[in-house]
Amino acid sequence: MRICFYAPFKPLDHSNPSGDLIIATGLHDFLVAQGHQVLIASSLRTRWIYLNPIRFIKIFKERRDTSQRLRNFSPDLWLSYHCYYKAPDLLGPGLCKKFNIPYCIFQGIYSTKQRRRLKGKIGFYLNRHSLQQADQLFSNRKVDLENLQRIIPPEKLAYIKPGIFPESFCFDQTERKKMHRAWQIDEEPVILTAAMFRPDVKTEGLAWMIKSLAKLVKKSVPFKLIIAGDGSERETLIKLANQHLPDRVIFTGRIARENMYRFYSGGDLFAFPGIRESLGMVYLEAQSCGLPVVAFDNGGIPEIVDQNKTAFLTKPFDEDSFCLRIKLLLQDKRQRTIMGAAAAKHVRQNHDLHSNYLKFEHILMSHAETL
Repeated sequence: MRICFYAPFKPLDHSNPSGDLIIATGLHDFLVAQGHQVLIASSLRTRWIYLNPIRFIKIFKERRDTSQRLRNFSPDLWLSYHCYYKAPDLLGPGLCKKFNIPYCIFQGIYSTKQRRRLKGKIGFYLNRHSLQQADQLFSNRKVDLENLQRIIPPEKLAYIKPGIFPESFCFDQTERKKMHRAWQIDEEPVILTAAMFRPDVKTEGLAWMIKSLAKLVKKSVPFKLIIAGDGSERETLIKLANQHLPDRVIFTGRIARENMYRFYSGGDLFAFPGIRESLGMVYLEAQSCGLPVVAFDNGGIPEIVDQNKTAFLTKPFDEDSFCLRIKLLLQDKRQRTIMGAAAAKHVRQNHDLHSNYLKFEHILMSHAETL
């Protein structure tokens, strides 16, 4: 197939890493690896673009330029990734109609509460229009699929299990030894966590966990907390760590995704609250490397772990429950080993994108063949 690919929320060349960017890149790379020709239709980022008249005018020029790219490429279909009220697809529907090609969306999101909010009202209607123009919508979150069913016929919807490419996240004993030397680990078990230090729920979750783990320090439970990530809230988090977990925390800084398996190999368990986490790629990566997980039972996290077998999920902000599960894993190596092995198996059986995206590819091809 000849596919035009477009990510209105965050283009593939965006500098800030995120789960959305990982999924978009994974989709693109999978299609290329399968032998399809994929054209990046546009790099126009539409996040809140409708609130800025000057930026909004750029859409007309971009539509003209993108139209020329399509004319030269002769695509079989258009695929947009992650369309919602903040970043509606303002190019795909019109261009697909102009060139008479199928319009497909992966991870379209529909939320009616935005039409009641002044800031998001325009985006809500623009996004709803795009969603309703689509010939096919794919979702990797069940709650998003349920919301789409309110405005989209079921035959146009497909659920694709979220996942990763597991071969990129395998436990490595040699790297574990290197990490332990670098972190100066003696006998104490290692808790890993990873997030961008943005002034939002990511930092809120890290701060909450740092404060909560102080309960275990008071009970003389040995552990080291290793935090991967960076961002504007770094100094705030370092200050909190020094205050609540003195000499217990190491900040590694940002780690390139291709090197994260080394980081995971050095740990004994992975913990991150994941406040309203849409999915959380780190949970899949950690499990793939054989780590049991502790997180909040909210958002999309339950879709990617096996409760009580590969992970312990607790009621959000329940310090006692959260710390109790971490303490259990810290003090029971056998339990860690059993859950870690189950976690690695769980990812490979249920969340391997090599398998999950075959369904996605098959549906795309069925639309391309209708031309």
